[in-house]
Amino acid sequence: QVQLVESGGGLVQAGDSLRLSCAISGRTFSSYAMAWFRQTPGKEREFVAAIRWSTGGTNYADSVKGRFTISRDNAKNTVYLQMNSLKPEDTAVYLCAATQNLVLIPPDNYNYWGQGTQVTVSL
Repeated sequence: QVQLVESGGGLVQAGDSLRLSCAISGRTFSSYAMAWFRQTPGKEREFVAAIRWSTGGTNYADSVKGRFTISRDNAKNTVYLQMNSLKPEDTAVYLCAATQNLVLIPPDNYNYWGQGTQVTVSL
């Protein structure tokens, strides 16, 4: 059974940093891309960043470029999202997801999802 388990969320102040982790179990994702999305109440899931497991190639939403970094650790089967210079508008539930689709932004293209971890950024 495939499981994606996020951790690392919390309550921080604007300008602080957090590192989210997504631990993967149940299969290898060497042919997949892994991504982080975020969601706030009443809104659709928003693409944040993605990384292709095999090549390490990355994609970012314009809103987080230069502040967030996605990475993966092959040995630990874990994907990370380093978030720096956090802003109140970054407040959301952050979810980890996996896809074999070449088009990475639409959430409907993802097969596997974690439960999410809450990130709250105060002024």
